[in-house]
Amino acid sequence: MEQFKEKIIMGISVGHREKEALEVQKLLTEYGCYVKTRLGLHEASNNACSSKGLIILEFIPNSDDKVQELEDKLAAIPDVKTGIMEF
Repeated sequence: MEQFKEKIIMGISVGHREKEALEVQKLLTEYGCYVKTRLGLHEASNNACSSKGLIILEFIPNSDDKVQELEDKLAAIPDVKTGIMEF
């Protein structure tokens, strides 16, 4: 019997938000039913936003296969990097 992870957290670094935001958002919407929590972070100063962004996702239990699919699709986008934590 395959054992699923209790918690899977994915960090997504977006190198050029202006160029990749639409494609990343499309994938996050496609896999949205498997996401329990989503947190988006970016650097901002008085009059400007950073072109880099960080997204943190917590997935629902037993979604291991979908997490892997999403990670593979995100890896195909230039300047997008992912990292996974499993508990």
